[in-house]
Amino acid sequence: MLADTAAMPVPSTAAEYDYLIVGGGAAGLSLAYHLAQEPRLAHKKVLLIEPEAKDQNDRTWSYWADTPMVFDGIAAHEWRQIAFRSPGFEKVIDLGNYRYRMIRGMDYYQFVRQALTEKSQFTLMRGAVTRLENTDDGVRVSSSAGEFTARYGFDSRPPTIAQDPSRHRYLLQHFVGWEVETAADIFDPATVEFMDFRGEQHQEARFMYVLPFTSRRALVEYTLFSGKPLPKAEYEAAIRQYLEETLGLKDYSIVAEEVGAIPMTDHPLPARSGPHIINLGTRGGRAKPSTGYAFKRIQQQSARLVAALASTGHPPADPTGDKWQFRLFDTLLLDIMQRRGETTRDIFRQLFERNPVERIFRFLDETTSWADNLRVMNSVTPGPFMCSIAQVLRGKPGMRNEE
Repeated sequence: MLADTAAMPVPSTAAEYDYLIVGGGAAGLSLAYHLAQEPRLAHKKVLLIEPEAKDQNDRTWSYWADTPMVFDGIAAHEWRQIAFRSPGFEKVIDLGNYRYRMIRGMDYYQFVRQALTEKSQFTLMRGAVTRLENTDDGVRVSSSAGEFTARYGFDSRPPTIAQDPSRHRYLLQHFVGWEVETAADIFDPATVEFMDFRGEQHQEARFMYVLPFTSRRALVEYTLFSGKPLPKAEYEAAIRQYLEETLGLKDYSIVAEEVGAIPMTDHPLPARSGPHIINLGTRGGRAKPSTGYAFKRIQQQSARLVAALASTGHPPADPTGDKWQFRLFDTLLLDIMQRRGETTRDIFRQLFERNPVERIFRFLDETTSWADNLRVMNSVTPGPFMCSIAQVLRGKPGMRNEE
């Protein structure tokens, strides 16, 4: 049963569920969909509580993959090539067996909700959660929709982080994007402009990211890795300069806009909050600290959780399967971005100049072997990483004014 309880009276007694999902964004709906597809869990009662209507296209998600993924069918577009550009090096790269895909938020919300309507085990409620806590044998949630209990809770609310800059690194991947239409053919609809670093870096990592849908329509984003967002006018000025000076556009219109900021930090984001609460999405560290990509990692965690629930009745002891060496690699790159953000351009240039794209994608997916990890690390200038290793050993993040 799916119910929108935004205007319904608060239940007077607690309801009992097997699984409680807090949040109906990418992570919460992903887990719900994976649960719905598992026949061994068809008898489990699932409650999903989401405070917003989710009736607008509020975001997009992109990912690469060389095997079929569960939401490929609703991808708005896919590409077989990416381009990397920086001063002195430009390359258009065929992705081989990989595809780069984009999913629009509204398509995702509608698809998953439709799938859930076909399963009587699901209840969807509108409400803001004010408290989620462990009990002796499960969880209890208090919300504007009522009070409920469940055997396990899955929490995808944005995390509240008490920052400790003396121990951890805190940056953002922040961006403004315009979806533009042009009067002339200007974009290559087969090629994603994955990273265009040709603009000024201003002591930070700054690049343009372009998803072309047709030769006359594309999403053009100005993306930064840094500690603080810019005034919106600065993003817009950079996009305008790219369109008019780099691409030579004179006649174009803005048909949609995206604005976002993704936390990029090595601050511990625990996979669990007690024995019966599993953290999802950004709250559970699914946004990769060094890139901000999250959608594919969310799908992997959802599949891992559902497989364990179906086979053992319990979530896995390790809800993510993350490997320590990749957390270290992320920390090193974050440290470089924090100390000398402008050198990030050279690091990515060396990666794309000296490695096949398949190895880069596997490295970012955290599936490379130790041998390939060494090949990747040996392909970049060691100096910045050695400085960051020293900072890690000191237990103190590097800062620009220290050098």
